[in-house]
Parts: sequence; C-alpha cells; structure tokens
Amino acid sequence: MTKIASKSFWHKYQERWQQTGSVLCVGLDPEFSKLPDCVKKAENPIWEFNKAIIDSTAEFACAFKPNLAFYLADGLRGLEALYRTVETIPEEIPVILDCKVGDIGSTMSAYVSAFFNSMQIDAITLNPLMGTDVVKPVLDNGGFAFALCLTSNPSAADFLKQSLAPQIADWILQFPTENLGAVIGATQSSELKTMRSLLPGRIFLIPGIGAQGGDLEAVLRDATDSAEQPNILVNSSRGIIFASNGTDFATAAAREAKLIGNYK
Repeated sequence: MTKIASKSFWHKYQERWQQTGSVLCVGLDPEFSKLPDCVKKAENPIWEFNKAIIDSTAEFACAFKPNLAFYLADGLRGLEALYRTVETIPEEIPVILDCKVGDIGSTMSAYVSAFFNSMQIDAITLNPLMGTDVVKPVLDNGGFAFALCLTSNPSAADFLKQSLAPQIADWILQFPTENLGAVIGATQSSELKTMRSLLPGRIFLIPGIGAQGGDLEAVLRDATDSAEQPNILVNSSRGIIFASNGTDFATAAAREAKLIGNYK
C-alpha cells in the first residue's frame, strides 16, 4: 500500500512541532554491520530493525530521515526496506530522504519523480552546486528540499566554511521559504548565529548531534528562529538507533530520543 502525502513538508513540520514541541529528527542510517544480531537473520534485517526503531521513537520525533546510501548497500532487499520504512512512518510525521542529489534538469526531474512520486518522500537533501537546475524540478513538483549549506563533517572547511556557505545562503533566499531550507551542521557551533541571521524563517536540518559531537545546547540557543516557531530539525542517527546492539535496541533508542530536542 502506497502512502499518499496529503500535506506539504512545510505544513507537516509546523503541525508536528505544534503538537509535540519536538525538534528531533531521527536518522534512520541502518549500517548493516552495526545491526543487532537479533535482527540480522530476518528475511529483511533492515526493515525489521527500522520498524522497531520507528515504533519506539515515533512519539518523540518531529521527523524521520533515512539515508539512501545504507539502503542501496543492501541491494534490492535494501530498497524494499526503504519503501516499507516510508510506508510505516505515521502520516503525520514528515520524512526526509538524505540523498544529497544535484544534477542537470532532466536527471534531477527523474530523481524528483522517484523520491516524491514513487517513494512518497516529503523532503530531500540536495547539493546546490549546479545551480537553479537542481532545485527547479523540486519546485515544479511542489516538494521541499534542504540545500547543503554548511555541513557537519570536518572537511567542510575545504570549501563550504571557507567561502561558499554565505553564497549558498544568499542563493537559497531567491526560492520560496515553503520549498527550500538549509543543512547546517551542529559541529559548526561558531557559525550557527551567522547562518541563522542570513536565513531567517528557513527550516534548518541540523546533523552532527550525538556521534559527531555537536553541542545540542548551542544549537537550541543559536540556530532557533524563535521560541514560537523554531524552524530547526536536530538530527541524531547513530546516537539513537545504535544506542544498544542487544535485544533491547529499540528501548535504548527510545530512551536516547527522549533526551534530544526541545519539548513543550
């Protein structure tokens, strides 16, 4: 059964925040080698793992973010797991596919069709370096994307942190707020205030909390748009889903998920 999105990502995010007070995005990055032994022998291990994680953390989540690479790594079985994962996530919780695509118009249109129409994803991440061609198919489809702006990895200093982040922020501003946000890494704590001042009203997807060592307190203080409308999604992947590699992995994930975010 295909899940049909009834509302845009922008509206689903705002409604979810109002309902829960949570800014947590649970990253579903099921690296096969790290899966608990208790699911590895299942017919579809990634699917069994994700279902348990979703069931245990949904009440604490403002969004879920599967990372495409970990599903492709398991071949056809992994793609089946991804489709089933998206179908299982409750309709009221928005889903972001972390795919970081960015290509010429025709190729990007194919990505958009696959992700938004076939897979029924609510939002994607994209690489904006090829310019407007990358985002136009998303806009034409009425979708939402997070453009890589200042990422959490150390080598972001090679290009993004040196000079490109402010240029990308300025580029983002030409597109509707309801269709384009920004990826801003939690590990870039000294830049959070600056990036928020450059992009008021935009939703920030903020990876880097947990295993990468980002400062949650700094993110909540410096990246939040306002108390009434925070416009942030604080992503944690490994720190939640691999909190335990035993039979209690889902319970441990729920415990960690409850600790992250800003709850009313």
